[in-house]
Amino acid sequence: MTNIQQTIRGVIFDMDGVLCDSEPFILEAAIRMFELRYHTKVLPEDFVPFVGAGEDRYLGGVAAKYGIKLDLDSDKVFTYNMYLDLIRGRMTPLPGAREFIAECRQHGLKLAVASSADKMKLDGNLRELRLPPGTFDICVNGLDVEKKKPDPEIFLAAAAGLKLKASDCLVVEDAVNGIKAGKAAGARCLGITSSFDAATLISAGASWTAQNLATISHATRLALFHCTT
Repeated sequence: MTNIQQTIRGVIFDMDGVLCDSEPFILEAAIRMFELRYHTKVLPEDFVPFVGAGEDRYLGGVAAKYGIKLDLDSDKVFTYNMYLDLIRGRMTPLPGAREFIAECRQHGLKLAVASSADKMKLDGNLRELRLPPGTFDICVNGLDVEKKKPDPEIFLAAAAGLKLKASDCLVVEDAVNGIKAGKAAGARCLGITSSFDAATLISAGASWTAQNLATISHATRLALFHCTT
């Protein structure tokens, strides 16, 4: 294997499981939606295969399992409205999120958020986390792209918005679908083990892993902020 030193010039953050832990809230909202609108009791484990793939797949995959035909646009808004009520005053940044963002800025890196969630959820999360959109150079949401993770489109769009090649970027993800998407885009990937274990994320293509953004090792930080091989 040839060693090639290449500086990271931009960081593209997934939202859920990286900057915040929204999964318990969106899971609760989705379960309530199926019960209230379709009188069906779905299970938490039904959603696991669709984590990180956006709400179209998150809701749609579970609906298909139970033979439910969704009114997707209406059902998403219904779910998001419950979600936004659930997170109010309860959602906080995951450990190290603010500090790592500041550290990236100190190193002159461009920053993006690329979330498969719709704009309604992304904006609500940033608002609740007190991370105004201006924190990032660009925010890309699931409505901005046609193909969802594990397709690389969202990360390619984020890199283009930063005026960088994806190969010059680090993707920070917690989900297998997200790591696969980042890898397919040509980016290097840091896997956060909030949703899947380190071995699973490395198998999907992560170059490094950490429990959260506060626990990135010194060796990984040197690789991220100076050069990688």
